[in-house]
Amino acid sequence: MKGKILIVDDEVGILETVSEILQDEGYKTLIAEDAETAMDIIEKEDIDLIFLDVWLPKMNGIEAIKKIREKDSDIPIIMISGHGNVEVAVQAVKLGAFDFLEKPLSMERILLTAKRALQFKSLERENIKLRSSLIKKYELVGNSQVMKKIKAQIEMIAKGDSRVLILGESGTGKELVARMIHSLSSRANAPFIEVNCAAIPQELIESELFGHEKGAFTGAIDKKIGKFELANEGTLFLDEIGDMSLIMQAKLLRVIETQKFQRVGGMRDITVNVRIISATNKNLTEEIKKGNFREDLYYRLNVVPIYMPPLRERKEDIPELIDYFMEEFNREKGWKKKTIKNEAMKILKSYDWPGNVRELKNAVERLMIMIPKDVIEASDIEAAGIIRERIKEESYFSYSTLKEARDAFERDFILRKLKDNNWNMTKTAEVIGIERSNLYKKIKSLGISLPKEFSED
Repeated sequence: MKGKILIVDDEVGILETVSEILQDEGYKTLIAEDAETAMDIIEKEDIDLIFLDVWLPKMNGIEAIKKIREKDSDIPIIMISGHGNVEVAVQAVKLGAFDFLEKPLSMERILLTAKRALQFKSLERENIKLRSSLIKKYELVGNSQVMKKIKAQIEMIAKGDSRVLILGESGTGKELVARMIHSLSSRANAPFIEVNCAAIPQELIESELFGHEKGAFTGAIDKKIGKFELANEGTLFLDEIGDMSLIMQAKLLRVIETQKFQRVGGMRDITVNVRIISATNKNLTEEIKKGNFREDLYYRLNVVPIYMPPLRERKEDIPELIDYFMEEFNREKGWKKKTIKNEAMKILKSYDWPGNVRELKNAVERLMIMIPKDVIEASDIEAAGIIRERIKEESYFSYSTLKEARDAFERDFILRKLKDNNWNMTKTAEVIGIERSNLYKKIKSLGISLPKEFSED
């Protein structure tokens, strides 16, 4: 069955004729002689398309389309009328009618318009589905307090059009933040264009951003549209902005101020409407002091700052992130999800993840490939080579006496256990199997510094 179509007209002949034409093409049809009956049908049936007469008894077609839109905003409505009236047609289209047909109706026009309307509805549904899948793909995972604050901040920022500067270490999800801001903004249906300022050679970045005219330089055999033009009415994401040269920073500053630029080799000003979101893993205030970054550009870009914390500062999100990545690999590659035992999860949560969320995702992928079992145990983490302690610059073998080496080992061991137990003295003493008083003596003798807020319990 191609679709279910409702025909609403007070002329029985029109109802029968249009219904027969559509049924011959494989559509299922329902008929109503007035708007009130049509409303009852819409309540009970899943209607794909409506042919609606303008001139109906009691409630006319214009009033009816308003009521239908209140119930279901997605049903395509084709208005039909025996009285050609441009004013009525315009009013119907403004209210959301897909098209307007005049009587007498031709069979070809009925079928063509029905086909187009149903294709349009199908395309709209696909767009909604695609958009929701993209939002899912680019969502920020984690329900720690810091992530809740960031998500709330993103929703607020998305409503406006201010420039945003996203700060944070590599692998923390800065691009995800930029994409979320775009997808929740009024520019969501316009392009999201990304430029990695660190990946493009400095001699080519001007052409990449602004485009070039044919023959502008050796190798410019065709005209090229730049990223600013491609992002018009949408969002331009300048990743690794801290790596942009001072010359390009000056040119970028001018475009931000005027929203105008010229292609390389061009003479004509091109005006764009672009929201700029930038990101960096560098400390730009330090770069300004060193003379590597323009202070005036920094203030233009940093209208609204967002800081993405490293994974080590939100370790409570690690189990949720692992589950999310396993779901993603299951969905995209068909890999079966695995269960991670508590001891294995403790190891994963205790690691500092210097590569942040990106490193964690790679680790999950490696576990799913290398561990054939459905349950991952602590020993599997080591077997897969997921976590390797960084080799200390000063090896224990560099110590001249056994006591020095033993003290160094004890200091490292106790310090790690204290961190694992949130600096709780009693709990740490229980875990390592000594009296609390002895642990306290060890801490003093080994010169271990405790945070001011550590638990005395």
